[in-house]
Amino acid sequence: MGIIDVHTHFVPNGWPDLGDGLPWLRPETEREAMIMIGSTEFRRVQEDAWNADVRLADMDADGVEKQVVSPTPVFFSYDRDPGEAEKISRIFNDLALEICSPASDRLVPFCQVPLQDTDAACRELERAISSGHRGVEIGNHVGDRDLDDAGIVTFLQHAASLNVPVFVHPWDMGESPRLNRWMARWLSGMPAETHLSIISLILGGVLDRVSSDLRICFAHGGGSFAFWLGRFENAWHRRPDLIATSEHPPSHYVDRLSVDSVVFTPTALRTLVDTLGASQVMVGSDYPYPLGERPVANVVHRAGFLSDGDRDAILRSNALRFLG
Repeated sequence: MGIIDVHTHFVPNGWPDLGDGLPWLRPETEREAMIMIGSTEFRRVQEDAWNADVRLADMDADGVEKQVVSPTPVFFSYDRDPGEAEKISRIFNDLALEICSPASDRLVPFCQVPLQDTDAACRELERAISSGHRGVEIGNHVGDRDLDDAGIVTFLQHAASLNVPVFVHPWDMGESPRLNRWMARWLSGMPAETHLSIISLILGGVLDRVSSDLRICFAHGGGSFAFWLGRFENAWHRRPDLIATSEHPPSHYVDRLSVDSVVFTPTALRTLVDTLGASQVMVGSDYPYPLGERPVANVVHRAGFLSDGDRDAILRSNALRFLG
């Protein structure tokens, strides 16, 4: 009865160059490749991104029983023609099933969808779920459209109606040259993007309109949301002319949101638990990428403030509920 890790990624080995600036995989060795965007190097990956045997060995070493395997966001293709993006999603999702098939009882595939087109996204979600996927990973925005966009809300409603869990991952963190140093897109942009998306979900009235059947989890501890909920709440009450666009104040909705535990320090984890409740936090590692956590759930094991029941919930039972 081991850990369930809800936040990991994969890259299909041998992903082709589909042209016109789309991501592709340039082989370096048998065990290593470079994700390319056109002619620009994006990220070096190793065989743990596609090799189930390597992944399972690492899971065994860290005491992980099951692992949600989600796309790497750079492959979302939200800026492409919907028909092209739907084709890319179909290929990518089918390859995910191949990667997970050697251990389908332990590797839990999450699909991607062409979120820029609501009908295509719903269609691919249905196809992927019927093929064996257990959930869907989406980016936190599509261009300037946030999670309260009408088309995205319709997609979230459809996922809820199908009993499909949704994992929200930040991506496309902006082009300011201020973000080009020190991995600032990952260190600053990702937390800010995730926080903004949770704000849009609440103030955009999405959680007022979409059924409570929607199970939605935000990566990286929900970004900066938990730390700044007090500021958010204060603004809702003090500037209702601008902020109070939801039926209830922000704190009312925290039990509708889940987050993962990729926050690295017990102090940060305590903020999540104190703000959202232990029932809303699940283990995530961001495996296999270098900014992730190894051993998996290290921060949960080091958090001396957790009761045995809360620790067990974060390590396993919350994820069972999320995955349905």
